[in-house]
Amino acid sequence: MKLEMAMEQDFERILALQKSAFQDQAMIYNDFNLPPLTQTLDELKAEAGSKTIYKLVENGEIIASVRCFVKDGVLYIEKLAVHPDFQNRGIGTSMLREIEEKYSQQVTMFKLFIGEKSERNLHMYKKAGYREVKRKPSHGHNFNLVFMEKVAESRLA
Repeated sequence: MKLEMAMEQDFERILALQKSAFQDQAMIYNDFNLPPLTQTLDELKAEAGSKTIYKLVENGEIIASVRCFVKDGVLYIEKLAVHPDFQNRGIGTSMLREIEEKYSQQVTMFKLFIGEKSERNLHMYKKAGYREVKRKPSHGHNFNLVFMEKVAESRLA
């Protein structure tokens, strides 16, 4: 499996994958109005104008996706989503590593955020070398966002 850049014809399937993948987060937070669950196809298309959207395909099906963009030497990673049938197999970790490798020569830092109750995902990011830098209330939701960052490997050498 290899990350590929998603095209507009993939967006409908990526949106369905995203909504499926974030159902467990909605249950953790008891909040089914999380942005990944309420995003529309038009919003995703607009987001693609400023972000790169990647997909992971297995047997012709999109099983995972992630979005990112570079700003001021920082790669911002967003909405890493793995289909529920493929979770807990290391796919998210592999995707994260591949994104980092892809951008490590262009950036000095990787940044992302995640909800504070997403313990499994927080563990994955910490294990991958991300550290918490701050917490902020999530607008319109009853939980904090945990902001995490990691120095790009090429900058450590």
